Amino acid sequence: MPESHGQSAGSTSAVSPPAIPAPESATPRSARGESRSDERRFRMYTAVVLTSGILAAIAVSSWLPFEGGVELLWIGPLLAVAFLLAEQLGINVDVRSGISWTISFTEIPLVIGFFIAPFEVVLAAHVVAGISTLLARRVSGRVLYNAGAFLLEITSAFAIAGLVKQAMGAEGMPWVAALAGTLTAPLASTLLALAAVRVLRRRMRVGTALRLTGRILVVGFVNASVGLSGYLVIANEPAAWPLVLAVFLGLAALYWAYSDLLREQRDMEALSDVSLMVARSGQQAAARPASRTDEFGRGVDIDEWVTIAERVKDQLAAGRVVLRLRLEPDDVMRMVVVGEPLPPGDAVADDPLMRLPGAHVRHFRITEANPDVRAALLDRGAQEALVVPLRSANQLLGVVEAHDRLSRWRGFGKYDVQLLGTMASHLATSLDNRRLLATLRHDAYHDPLTGLLNRPGFRQVAKDPLRERDGAVVLRVDLDVFSTVSDALGYAWADRMVIAAGRRIRDALGPQVPLARLEGASFAALLVDHTPQQAHDTAERLRAELSEPYPVDRLTVEANAMVGYAATVVEENDEPVDVDGMLQRADVAVRATRGGEEVRGYVPSMGQIFMRRFQLVTQFRQSLEDGQVSVHYQPKVSLPGRQVQGVEALVRWQHPEFGKLDPDEFVPAVEAAGLIGALTEFVLEQSLRRVRKWLDEGLRISAAVNLSVRNLADADFPAKVVAALNRFDVPAKLLTFELTESGVMADPQRALPILRELHELGIVLAVDDFGTGYSSLAYLRQLPVDQVKIDKSFVLGMGTDLGDLAVVRSIVELGHSLGLTVVAEGVEEDVARDQLEAMGCDVAQGYLISRPLSEERLEAWLQARTTRSPGRQAETVLTLLS
Repeated sequence: MPESHGQSAGSTSAVSPPAIPAPESATPRSARGESRSDERRFRMYTAVVLTSGILAAIAVSSWLPFEGGVELLWIGPLLAVAFLLAEQLGINVDVRSGISWTISFTEIPLVIGFFIAPFEVVLAAHVVAGISTLLARRVSGRVLYNAGAFLLEITSAFAIAGLVKQAMGAEGMPWVAALAGTLTAPLASTLLALAAVRVLRRRMRVGTALRLTGRILVVGFVNASVGLSGYLVIANEPAAWPLVLAVFLGLAALYWAYSDLLREQRDMEALSDVSLMVARSGQQAAARPASRTDEFGRGVDIDEWVTIAERVKDQLAAGRVVLRLRLEPDDVMRMVVVGEPLPPGDAVADDPLMRLPGAHVRHFRITEANPDVRAALLDRGAQEALVVPLRSANQLLGVVEAHDRLSRWRGFGKYDVQLLGTMASHLATSLDNRRLLATLRHDAYHDPLTGLLNRPGFRQVAKDPLRERDGAVVLRVDLDVFSTVSDALGYAWADRMVIAAGRRIRDALGPQVPLARLEGASFAALLVDHTPQQAHDTAERLRAELSEPYPVDRLTVEANAMVGYAATVVEENDEPVDVDGMLQRADVAVRATRGGEEVRGYVPSMGQIFMRRFQLVTQFRQSLEDGQVSVHYQPKVSLPGRQVQGVEALVRWQHPEFGKLDPDEFVPAVEAAGLIGALTEFVLEQSLRRVRKWLDEGLRISAAVNLSVRNLADADFPAKVVAALNRFDVPAKLLTFELTESGVMADPQRALPILRELHELGIVLAVDDFGTGYSSLAYLRQLPVDQVKIDKSFVLGMGTDLGDLAVVRSIVELGHSLGLTVVAEGVEEDVARDQLEAMGCDVAQGYLISRPLSEERLEAWLQARTTRSPGRQAETVLTLLS
């Protein structure tokens, strides 16, 4: 007769819930709720089965009254013993749905019972044998259900046998009726078990259930036929019992061999299932968003391991499986229990089963173990256990324990040991891979210097809280000392400051606040359930703490912090703002602090400024093509001769929506967007075209074009300049490139070779805004330049500030000592021009001479304010009229 076993039961026609809840510490709340609901449903089903069994037994007993006397006293115990032996010799077959079925030989004593004992005796023998088997296997939690199932099996068998007997009209028990009744018992057991699977909401396909029922009927028919044939042979020929016994032993051997084949197939399927489960679990852990992890990137994935433990338990037919796992590096050992709950007070600190060497499966029985192991088994409430450590490179990753095999009287066997060892090897490999993935994931989402989140990590952590929108605030903190410390002391010292600043922010905000280092000395934090006022107070407190001096080794570095924040409640529409949008708003607020306040909250008007810059950048190329961008020219004259030496080309943008745009507004944005190359090429083309026209008119006027640091990083820039000079047939000496000291010295290894190449072409190179950058003789001597331009701030202050006057005189003398032409910008008064002329300054440029002019106005200016005089090489020289 088939038996059905769940996760914690094993007996004739017994079924138990496929998922006994694990302890509160190891089972998710949703799983505990579902398990309790399943238990309630199964208790109701048990009551129905037991009540039906009692009523059916009473009805069949009334229909088939007891016949017999004292001579039957020996038959009852004999049948009970026969049923017990049939139970113990069962062959286990696991079903993938989580239900364990056992092929037993209970049909043999049952079919014989039809001929030698009345209904009540067979029923009592079967119930006693079944319940005794359950108690021997410590399956006390399902006794009532199984008792009801035993009653229904036997009552349905005798009911069908009685009906067949009445239909045939024969005296005694005909073999056809006995065979029909015997086949009814396993069918009833199967239907009850399938109903239990349905009650417990475990999935089983209809096709699987039909195939299983068909196989059980086939096995039941073979068993019943063997028993019936044996009884009939012995009844007619008592001396034939050795032959019947031989047939029975042969059948048992065939069943046993078939069981081994099935066991190998089931083990391979189980191993494949577990491998897929752990692989899928690892993939889910790797793909799980950081919002489901703690600050250190550890995933919450106990649910997957509960499923894996259940599969291992099903395959081993164990009463309990315990997984003790260290899921992540430096993590605590976590415990997952499926099956019978562990007794309270399970301690593993000095547990001998946790200190097993190697990675081999150990089989412990309480009757054979040493005192320490026996005590450990008693603490677990187990009679036997399979224990295998999970190791990788001699590091303990976890321990797998399987307690008390349910399906066989002899306990765990060699196949169980082999299967658990192979599964453990897969689990250890999976854990090792997961730990590696956890390390890679941690590195991908964390800053290696500070250990804080990086930008991608912050994006993942903040995504869900910001989706809630109300009460979420993103803080951005910038230290303005990072670049200064890097230049003065080196990046190692700057890194120490960043680490110290990160610790201060962490201490100020607490360990639960997501905190990230974005780049350099910029940090971001996410505040949840904060009003804008609370966020402002937090930002003020944070800025005050970060602005305290930093003791770095033997130095104390002064620092200043700027904090900007953006709250979700400032949205002017109902569109959600993602993490990047909030970070951008906080960054806009930080930039707004440069106006004086050191803590600013984002307001929509701030975004309009940057939105305008973004719009300008996106429209710039089209504006070049549409003629909105033009070049104006500011004349430069020599001192003291007042001859027009050249012009400086200055870009202008007449925007159709914003009107005239100042170069200081759009040039930095264009440069940051990587479009400065197109702008430089445009200005160079216009300037060379203008110089070519002047040459055609007999005028020798040079043009100066400003270069960006990005131009000096372009290795192809000199070749582009040569192509432009050749295209317009302009001598290289009539082209001047102006560049700032800071732009050159930001990356001198890349800039100096480009400058030398331009200088060798004959192009004039000028240092612009001299006096505001590095301004040292050492730097100036490194540059292959021909001119130095005094910054206009010094020229404008010469008349009122003796210091500015001294600076200008020093620059003129320094330039001349190096053989350089000195150009003064910002000349707006006659006094300044006269002072520069007295110092020996070579060239003047400023509003006193002319403002920047368009091409048409420049032509008019040249005609109205200059006089032509014959120059050398048949060229005309323009002299400014006094």
